[in-house]
Amino acid sequence: MKNSIIIIVFMALSSTLMACDECKKYNTDDVQIVKASVIHDTNIKSTIWEINVKGSAGKTTPVAAGQLHGAPVLGYVFPTTLKPTDVGFSDTQGILALALTSHPDFDDTPLWDENNDSTYDNDGIIWHPHWVVLHKDDRVEGGLSVKQFRKTDSSVKLPPTNPGMPMYMDSPGFQVITNKTSIKVVIPDYRINNQTNFKFDAVSAFMQVNTENKDKPMLGVYKVYSVLSTDLSLPYTVQSK
Repeated sequence: MKNSIIIIVFMALSSTLMACDECKKYNTDDVQIVKASVIHDTNIKSTIWEINVKGSAGKTTPVAAGQLHGAPVLGYVFPTTLKPTDVGFSDTQGILALALTSHPDFDDTPLWDENNDSTYDNDGIIWHPHWVVLHKDDRVEGGLSVKQFRKTDSSVKLPPTNPGMPMYMDSPGFQVITNKTSIKVVIPDYRINNQTNFKFDAVSAFMQVNTENKDKPMLGVYKVYSVLSTDLSLPYTVQSK
């Protein structure tokens, strides 16, 4: 089942390479991925997730739309073979991904003050992590969206750090570090159910928020800039040190 989902998702990603003309201004060397790794450090019982780009990681950020509807989101994304339940979601179909994102129009990390100014709702542009479940979605040009659910569905479980939206999304609060060509995040083992034997890939993408059109997802993928493996086969494994 996981392999069939990956194949469907790759077909959707491939279609984005010719889509979303308005996304071209963000297609710089800053989103061209050249390397990625997840390293398990046994001394600190954590995994270190890192993406390296041709340019400066995180330097390119979205231009504000001035409102929530249509708000742009840029992301460096690690699709994984981890299960949604490993990070606190209820069991559901889709690909669990770690998305490092920037979006100036809104803040979806109400528990965290990333710019340390004692205001918790003004740091959306600062790169920060989300766990998301991605699934195929033909309603958007990119063919993918963050999986949604009905607010009345009592069977859905989200981590307590979720931002309060009817999507499989969490705001776990891990610090994101950008340095020259690198963007990385450190995740304690217990926050991923002590899983250290999983596979992953690395993707950079443009996403957009929708709050008005019922025929579109709340958060869809509209452009994929780079896929490290080229085929989203999730070929990379966790290394230990």
